[in-house]
Amino acid sequence: MEFLGSAFGILMLIAGVILFFALVALPSIVAFRRNHPSKMGILVLNICLFWSFIGWVIALVWAFSGESRRT
Repeated sequence: MEFLGSAFGILMLIAGVILFFALVALPSIVAFRRNHPSKMGILVLNICLFWSFIGWVIALVWAFSGESRRT
């Protein structure tokens, strides 16, 4: 536990938590950036099933599918 007592350890823990949440939110981020027609459905699926790797993959594939509505 000495690793987490050091400043480097705490910074690494914070960076790991931020990276984890960024990866978890990736399908929703992609859907909103692409202005996907089903972005709210992707968000709900991502929130409900982010803990399941399969649910996360489905949300990510769905976010990249279809045409974006960029103007």
